[in-house]
Amino acid sequence: MALYENVFIVRQDVSNQQVEELTTRFTEILESGGGKVEKTEFWGLRTMAYKIKKNRKGHYVMLNLDAPPPAVQEMERNMQLSEDVIRHMTLRVDELEEGPSAVMKFRGERTRNYGDRSDSRPSPAVASDDSKPAAPEAPAASDTPAAEASKTEGASE
Repeated sequence: MALYENVFIVRQDVSNQQVEELTTRFTEILESGGGKVEKTEFWGLRTMAYKIKKNRKGHYVMLNLDAPPPAVQEMERNMQLSEDVIRHMTLRVDELEEGPSAVMKFRGERTRNYGDRSDSRPSPAVASDDSKPAAPEAPAASDTPAAEASKTEGASE
């Protein structure tokens, strides 16, 4: 059997329970065709880059599949028929990813490091002892050679 990754997006006004029911229905279609779902990830309600069928957000779900091509085609056919699924994509892969996907890893890092961000950077108002000495101040406009020349020209008239 071939290995696939499938991601589908469900309309934003559908509840989480309905998303789980859709996922269960697609899983049952695959299993009846002789395949199996290795991993299911709910990525949650996410904002899309552009509107799709008048939706700005959607519930994202990723399935890792080990199934024959006819079972995958039947699942995709049912996704197209469903009014709740606004977009789907299936890719054939050489091997399935172990552990969480890149989306889930990034989400975990972002939430974990969010609180530590202020603690790791020194405040710009606090100067440390290792800071460089301040740059010398620029001369005032009246002290420049051009200003001196204009003063002398004005005095001679």
